[in-house]
Amino acid sequence: MVKVGVAGYGVIGQRLADGVALQQDMELVGIADLAPTLSIRALREKGMPYDLYLVDGADKAQFDRLSIPVKGSFADLIGKVDIMLDSSPGGVGARNKILYEKAGVRAIFQGGEKNSVADVFFHGYANYEKGLGVRYLKLTSCNTTGLIRSVDCLDRKYGVDRVAITIIRRVADPGDYHRGLTNALQIDKAPSHQAVDLMTIMPHIEATGILVHTPVTHGHIITVLAQGRKGRITREMALEAFRPHPRIRVVTLEEGFLGNASFFRYARDLGNPRGDMYEIGLWEDSIVESGDHIMYAINIPQESVTIPETMDAVRAALKMQPDSASATAETNRYLGMGKWRK
Repeated sequence: MVKVGVAGYGVIGQRLADGVALQQDMELVGIADLAPTLSIRALREKGMPYDLYLVDGADKAQFDRLSIPVKGSFADLIGKVDIMLDSSPGGVGARNKILYEKAGVRAIFQGGEKNSVADVFFHGYANYEKGLGVRYLKLTSCNTTGLIRSVDCLDRKYGVDRVAITIIRRVADPGDYHRGLTNALQIDKAPSHQAVDLMTIMPHIEATGILVHTPVTHGHIITVLAQGRKGRITREMALEAFRPHPRIRVVTLEEGFLGNASFFRYARDLGNPRGDMYEIGLWEDSIVESGDHIMYAINIPQESVTIPETMDAVRAALKMQPDSASATAETNRYLGMGKWRK
């Protein structure tokens, strides 16, 4: 049984902990954090299903006053695991890496860290084999993760030569206040980092993109214009590729999936914890042919979309499965991916 720790119990860390707990061939040893945040307080109120360890600088007296049990120090946690999933704030993970190296422990970093923190920039479908046995992997961002899922899906079946993307980006996660209250759209300089990151993971594809920040919180929407490498990809061909994919949910406007909030509401109605969805949504209504190109739109549930690929990364780093197909299949099975088809 692979022993896993999670550093940082925030938006992503909570979901990583839950994701590991669902993997029947992994054991969540514990989580580490700095302060008794609302997330940690909620964990205590739920009966502390996960052991808590404190990072350097934490004031244990604060936890004691709130009757939050502490299992030990961050060093204690690192000493008990085979691999750490680091979802600390950007820059903190790079400092934590020094501790991981000293302890001889592998680690996987989230998209907020610089690419230089890891040996391989990783995606479970597009370049799993490059991560096999590698000590330090870094996940792509939420948008890039979902984007690559869809592009890789087409690329594997038909071959993709180039893509152009437009990202309609949520400005902050639900509950965040640090971005302020806005009534405006803001455009970033092109190309967006997601396009550049896609080319890093899939260097055989030429990509460019534009990103627009929007004053919403429940998910991003990405439009993709893709050109096939071996000829035109028709609408029917695209649907044939997308529909069987366990991490892509093909939906229609007629069903009631009118936008990003529809997915969030549906996830809550399903009873998914925190209203999470691991899969991206892809509107069948958005798939159109434009000359030699195929165009489509996807919804990215930014808080949870990277969790499956992080589980894939554990499998790669520890060589639990030899290839992408077998590794993603195990992750999907334990997370219940594709359950809407049953």
